[in-house]
Amino acid sequence: MNTEFERLKDLLEAYMSETLPGEGPEESRTLFEAMRYTLDAPGKRIRPVLLLLACNAVHGDEKEALPYACAIEFIHNYSLIHDDLPAMDNDDMRRGKLTNHMVFGEAMAILAGDGLLSAAYEMMHIDYLKHLGDTEALARRLNAGAAIAEGCGTGGMVAGQTADIEAEGREASAGLLEYIHLNKTAALIQAAVKAGAYIGGASGAAAIALAEYGKNIGLAFQIKDDILDYGSEEGKASYPEIHGLGVSCTHLEELTERAVAAANNAEGTDARYIDLLTELAVSLEQRAE
Repeated sequence: MNTEFERLKDLLEAYMSETLPGEGPEESRTLFEAMRYTLDAPGKRIRPVLLLLACNAVHGDEKEALPYACAIEFIHNYSLIHDDLPAMDNDDMRRGKLTNHMVFGEAMAILAGDGLLSAAYEMMHIDYLKHLGDTEALARRLNAGAAIAEGCGTGGMVAGQTADIEAEGREASAGLLEYIHLNKTAALIQAAVKAGAYIGGASGAAAIALAEYGKNIGLAFQIKDDILDYGSEEGKASYPEIHGLGVSCTHLEELTERAVAAANNAEGTDARYIDLLTELAVSLEQRAE
């Protein structure tokens, strides 16, 4: 992975180590242990790194974007905890570790997810309050927060998860599968890119171009997951199951090309960071896991 990606990941990890929920009072200590258990698991941190890259691409200050990068990683991890629950995907392992509910029980896992989601919004709102006297700075932050809220809520990730659950055990159409993937996975990835662009002060045209980049790599990311998982998951709607492996691979390449084109169409941006966004899109297409 490019050294700049690693630098941004390290920057995020350092910020998270300062802002992660601590032990908390004795009466609720298990909650904080459960929250940290999932957050501390090794992960690629793709969404927060995308947010920071987008901020830098529009000549923004990455330090200003850190609360939002951290918030989107909290939200992503909350979604993983809930997805793994017996009532959802019923998974025992995640990132080489027992899933949260296998360690702490279902009730505490639900609460840990709730805690992470709440902590994400608390973090963003604290940052809003620091900029009440600067209308322009506050507007950038509110736009970023709104993008994240849209991406993870009933118009994004939660809607996609709902459709995915209801599609289990029955034949899904190509249109339904597209809806699931665009919302369950792509929406939060796109939100990360949009939020970073907003924090960085992107112009309207640049923000639109980067949002298009985020949408395409988000959908490509899920199709790649489907390809990697092909044949190993029963009863789950996937691109290869509906379209075939060859068509899925071709569409993956097309989406990556669209993402690259969109990033390069973002006017007034830093060419170095556009190149890094391009490199990340290609690396996600070519990943082996």
